[in-house]
Amino acid sequence: MLWKEVKLLVRKEVLLEWRQRYALNGILLYVVSAVFVCYMSFNLQRGALQVVTWNALFWIIMLFAATNAIAKSFMQERFGRQIYYYTISSPQGIILSKMLYNIALMLVLATICLLVYTLVLGNPIQNLGLFILNLLLGATGFSSTLTMVSGIASKTNNSSTLMAILGFPVIIPTLLMVIRVSKNAIDGLDVSVSYDDLIILVAVNVIVGTVSYILFPYLWRS
Repeated sequence: MLWKEVKLLVRKEVLLEWRQRYALNGILLYVVSAVFVCYMSFNLQRGALQVVTWNALFWIIMLFAATNAIAKSFMQERFGRQIYYYTISSPQGIILSKMLYNIALMLVLATICLLVYTLVLGNPIQNLGLFILNLLLGATGFSSTLTMVSGIASKTNNSSTLMAILGFPVIIPTLLMVIRVSKNAIDGLDVSVSYDDLIILVAVNVIVGTVSYILFPYLWRS
């Protein structure tokens, strides 16, 4: 019953996003523009990017794309619509559907960002499998964490301000780990070198998802 409810809510999210394509188009424009600005600022004036710079810029673009894409998860929901959801669905179904949709959206954005980024700024990645696995875990971590933060921030008057205050400190540990693993992938190191960091990323994603599932009903009732 829960997964049927989640399926319907995810379908609703997709339909709303398709009707309001300006939000998705704006995020895609941001990704492409950010990559082009990096190209103009570094590649044309100073030659090829160093590996450390290439890696850091990629994850900075990913972080802000995730923030812009996921911040609207709960903030775009009007009060009347929230009351309607309250009467027809469970809070567990709502938070799971939001997380699954945001993870799927973030994976699409991550794929587009990686393709555009490597096309414009080159591809120094030597261990592509490790980089893609790290990208998958990083996108999942960004999505699940920022979805829960968006739910908390939506209960306040200054939701956008609180989103920034709560979101960045929480996301920094995940950001540091994905940067380190992706650096290993760019250097061509074996997957075994990054086992510890990958396990931590998986554990963080599981913990965030579990805590959100358990605690969100209390937040939703408020």
